[in-house]
Amino acid sequence: MLSNSDLIELTEFRRALHRRPEVSGEEAETARTITDALKAMTPTRVFTGLGGHGVAAEFDSGSTGPTVLFRAELDALPIQEISDAAWKSEVPGKGHLCGHDGHMTMLLGLGRLISRKPVGKGRVILMFQPAEEDGSGARAVVTDPAYQAIKPDWAFAIHNEPGRPFGHVSTRVGLVNCASEGLKITLTGKTAHAADPDDGISPVEAVSKLIPALQALGRGGALDDDFRLVTITHVQIGEPSFGIAPGEAVIFATLRSAQDETKAKIATEARRIAAVLASEAGLAVDFECCDDFAASINDADATEIAVSAMNAIGVKNSDLGLPMRASEDFGVFGWDAKAAMLCLGPGEDHAALHNPDYDFPDDLIPIGTAIFERIARDLLGPA
Repeated sequence: MLSNSDLIELTEFRRALHRRPEVSGEEAETARTITDALKAMTPTRVFTGLGGHGVAAEFDSGSTGPTVLFRAELDALPIQEISDAAWKSEVPGKGHLCGHDGHMTMLLGLGRLISRKPVGKGRVILMFQPAEEDGSGARAVVTDPAYQAIKPDWAFAIHNEPGRPFGHVSTRVGLVNCASEGLKITLTGKTAHAADPDDGISPVEAVSKLIPALQALGRGGALDDDFRLVTITHVQIGEPSFGIAPGEAVIFATLRSAQDETKAKIATEARRIAAVLASEAGLAVDFECCDDFAASINDADATEIAVSAMNAIGVKNSDLGLPMRASEDFGVFGWDAKAAMLCLGPGEDHAALHNPDYDFPDDLIPIGTAIFERIARDLLGPA
């Protein structure tokens, strides 16, 4: 259990992280701060530069057993924070408005406890993942050659989720977070004077057909295995001018599904439709994949371990609010490990994630740390 002095120090640490947010791919200072904080815990090894700025601390018992990974995220959001807190963001246009500062701090709390009382067998890995917000970090970490020395048997993560009672955890076997992908489609023709549009090649008609065709690929509905949703999030055609017939259009579409395979099929069909319409209109077409998230699917054994741990320490839990349409960059860790995502409530009326007035409640730190520690001890035993 964390002491009062631990909680004071960890709270100050969380607030220090909050003051210095860094967005996906830019987490160099945050990674150094985490690495420095880990030194006092004397882990067996510290890995840096994983998949970019990722950091992982290994606590090896020295006895044969499974490897259990606990993940937090390094990155913040490109959103201007609105706050009167003394620890508000000092970086214009950037803020820890998703709670990743709190998630990192919970993991450091776990590190303190494991360093004082090692597990009896196997290894504990504290994984501080980069670039969660754009969906690129987990893949970059697990494909980094250094990750082969980590490769866990079990993986767990906690993400705070407003709308749930304070301290209540939502989890379930199966789908927790949907797969999603941002597809940028660029159609290029030729501009012309608005008085002579026939001198150009306009994308307007192709766009008018493409938008409903994309939306027809996913209408939403029940969040079952067949769930599909395509959301048009941005459209730009030409320049804001009355004198120019447009020669280019850009469409952003978010493709969402309950399964990675389904998302891949939607993406393939979306590209095919766009290519056909572009060809018919004499347009060139270009595609870019952005914000690519795998589905987070909870393993039955990992979920059972997590629920048992929470029940043992009196943390209320259920499947409240699950599964979610929103995505989370944790699913990749479950491709080769038994994994479970836990959604920890900061309060039913707490500001929503990604809102400019969001802030992580420091009183969640000991709850998250306690859940992680009990999971670790249940799987790896006491020293």
